[in-house]
Amino acid sequence: MSHGVVVKVSGPLVVATGLPEAKMFDVVKVGKQGLIGEVIEVHGEKLSIQVYEETSGLGPGDPVISTGVPLSVELGPGMLEGIFDGIQRPLDVIESKAGSFITRGIDVPALNRDKKWAFKPTAQKGDRLTGGDIIGTVQETVIVEHRIMIPPGISGTLVDIREGEFTVTEPVAKLKTDKGDIIDITMMQKWPVRKIRPYREKLPPEEPMATGQRVIDTFFPVTKGGTACIPGPFGSGKTVVQHQLAKWADAEIVVYIGCGERGNEMTDVLLEFPELKDPKTGEPLMKRTVLIANTSNMPVAAREASIYTGITIAEYFRDMGYSVALMADSTSRWAEALREMSGRLEEMPGEEGYPAYLSRRLAEFYERAGKVICLGSQERQGALTAVGAVSPPGGDLSEPVTQATLRVVKVFWALDAQLAYARHFPAINWLTSYSLYSDTVEDFMNKNISPEWRDLRTEAMKLLQEEASLQEIVRLVGIDALSVKDRLVLEAAKSIREDFLHQNAFHEVDTYTSLNKQYRMLKLILLFYHESQRAIDQDAVFSEIEKLPVREKIARAKFIDEKEMDKFDEIEKELKDQIAELLSEGGRVNA
Repeated sequence: MSHGVVVKVSGPLVVATGLPEAKMFDVVKVGKQGLIGEVIEVHGEKLSIQVYEETSGLGPGDPVISTGVPLSVELGPGMLEGIFDGIQRPLDVIESKAGSFITRGIDVPALNRDKKWAFKPTAQKGDRLTGGDIIGTVQETVIVEHRIMIPPGISGTLVDIREGEFTVTEPVAKLKTDKGDIIDITMMQKWPVRKIRPYREKLPPEEPMATGQRVIDTFFPVTKGGTACIPGPFGSGKTVVQHQLAKWADAEIVVYIGCGERGNEMTDVLLEFPELKDPKTGEPLMKRTVLIANTSNMPVAAREASIYTGITIAEYFRDMGYSVALMADSTSRWAEALREMSGRLEEMPGEEGYPAYLSRRLAEFYERAGKVICLGSQERQGALTAVGAVSPPGGDLSEPVTQATLRVVKVFWALDAQLAYARHFPAINWLTSYSLYSDTVEDFMNKNISPEWRDLRTEAMKLLQEEASLQEIVRLVGIDALSVKDRLVLEAAKSIREDFLHQNAFHEVDTYTSLNKQYRMLKLILLFYHESQRAIDQDAVFSEIEKLPVREKIARAKFIDEKEMDKFDEIEKELKDQIAELLSEGGRVNA
């Protein structure tokens, strides 16, 4: 370790000298309390250090010690169910040691050094192994099997492996490298957060990540290994949508990063997730979740680290062969941290004061998502899906963070304040949102759900777009100016909006809808539209069609339990019978 001194302090930015061996992104300890910081700029003998803790009380002459290693996370059993801050310090351990407030300079390991884990070997003595190969497993929670892997960049022959209970720092195996060195393999790896974890090959993301949210799965899907963003003004439901995705998305591991969001929102997550039941296993959702809690009242600089900490942990679980969903809430707060540090470094500002490299940093973050063939000789695939919330001031989607994000991500869920105020959840605007995965997902749906999927989705979107045009006419001259067929379009689009797109997150059935049920619901609404069209072609009275008793059942189809799907057949039959009865009873206009 080399020693230096503080020259200048400016908020979270500290300038130091006397550390000739320190490199970019090395971790340093600043002051007598040993505040954690990271080198972010090197100018000759002077280093600019981003400090992740409150710097009040620091002054020129205070000591600075370089650790010589980059900011890294500890990866191993004990992360699941954990609640960490932006630099992976366990908040529950800090609370037990220092009380409710984080003490400056407190140094606690990310993973428990005393807890023993039951290790079961899957590799055998004499096996030829390479980086990424699984040598054994630990049942970390009742839901998740933690797969212990050879760290990347290491290969050799296994000369010893033991079964039993070990801490994360005790050797469970010994590997003889090609050079003849003997390396101890523990259950814990360390990995620099700014370095992408390697994989064998990146695959095109083709399989949808089912979320149970109808507006997402049917109209604007995201794939396993895809990227999505949720921009929207304050109060439009960004956090609520991310909570729903974390609860219901078809992912085996969830990493939730509260990056600069308000403390009460993060408190909701901390209180709700342990109470929520995993729909697949019935166990608490926290059993497969890692939380990074870096709220708005924590040091600004730590927001930047929290994003990298979270995605590195997510990559690690992806390398085991799991499907991982990462929620970042919100990347705007992360960008504000970049802006503050850039300003203190006196860099040339870009648009609205953000650093000129904002787009590149966002691209580097989102490109770490993807579906991959994992590293190692054992064939397995993993996926990392990244979903970032963006908080544009006043809902202005033309601001730099939103625009830089849209250039990178493939799915855009535009939250609409008017829909939110109208209590329409999720408040995703179906006219401005888009998904570049739609064609890929439609092929998957046509093969696995129904050959009609693409046609139903296309027709439903067309009806919603036609409704938007017709609403302009209605506002100008009134609904009486519309033809009967146009009024039917409005009625069908209203049914799609209110009976299909609107979803109650607090209703035990409506909060989640399987892909098959989504198909049946949309098919039922469009069947009503087609049957009504046929009746109008035979001169049926439109007001009689509006009053059909089956309309109530169509509206309440969202509350049909997944185990009672045959009820859709009954409603479809009832609809056809009532239309036939209407025509036979003479509910028609004169030709």
